[in-house]
Amino acid sequence: MAVTAKFYSLFFKSAFNGEIDLDNDTLKIMLCTSAYTPDQDTHQYKSQVTHEVSGPGYTAGGATINNVVVSYNATTNTLSFDGDDVSWTGTTLIGSNAPRYAVVYDDTPPNKPLVLYVDFGDDSYAPNGGTLLLSWGADGIGLVNVA
Repeated sequence: MAVTAKFYSLFFKSAFNGEIDLDNDTLKIMLCTSAYTPDQDTHQYKSQVTHEVSGPGYTAGGATINNVVVSYNATTNTLSFDGDDVSWTGTTLIGSNAPRYAVVYDDTPPNKPLVLYVDFGDDSYAPNGGTLLLSWGADGIGLVNVA
């Protein structure tokens, strides 16, 4: 099954209201099991995300995305942001604790606004003592066409 990513719609509301500063805030990514059902239209804050994975090699709240960079391309009229790939080493997340979703959120404000989520498509990305690597695509973490 294909891996897909979608912005939480209310990310844009949070950004326009000044709750999120992609240039300066700390972005994190947490893993959730298939028991979590992302609601792209109503979920706005981390408190609405349920069923975070737990196990060896994984810290509650997820991992920090380092070196986040926001850029605008006037030729393609796209705004994008990117950051370092994220990995969890020595991680055992199997069975009902296997990750199905990766949720990106802003960890700096108290309410922790959501940005986007990645759907792995199934529960097969289950490391058993190995490394789980999440590599961003050529467009980075997120890309918005502003034209």
